[in-house]
Amino acid sequence: MTETKQVKQRIDKWLWHARIVKTRSLAQKLVAGGKVRVDRNKISSASFQVTVGNVLTITLERQVKVLEVAGMSDRRGPFSEAQTLYKDLSPPPPVKKSKQTDEVKQPLIRNEGRPTKHQRKEAIKIKRLMQE
Repeated sequence: MTETKQVKQRIDKWLWHARIVKTRSLAQKLVAGGKVRVDRNKISSASFQVTVGNVLTITLERQVKVLEVAGMSDRRGPFSEAQTLYKDLSPPPPVKKSKQTDEVKQPLIRNEGRPTKHQRKEAIKIKRLMQE
């Protein structure tokens, strides 16, 4: 009977190899700050061991990422290689709806300061025509 040894890696190292953070020290601060959950459990130690199949919920500055660990790496490689280490399960960002989606968009009238000499003459002509 052969036993398959499950590969484990420190979470700070995995976050760095997967290019989620720029440095390992930033990864350690992220974990210590309570910004990382593994399978819905908050962790506070950067030495926590992750395995393939764990689901990580990471709160970054402007977004929340939900990632499933798909592999491990011995080095921090290029971005294309780092993308193979996880499956992104994050929900898509909400689509912002404009107020005028169903309405016909009106052209904006811009106030460009004082009218030019030509524009003033045109306005005077229009006023004279309306008075007649």
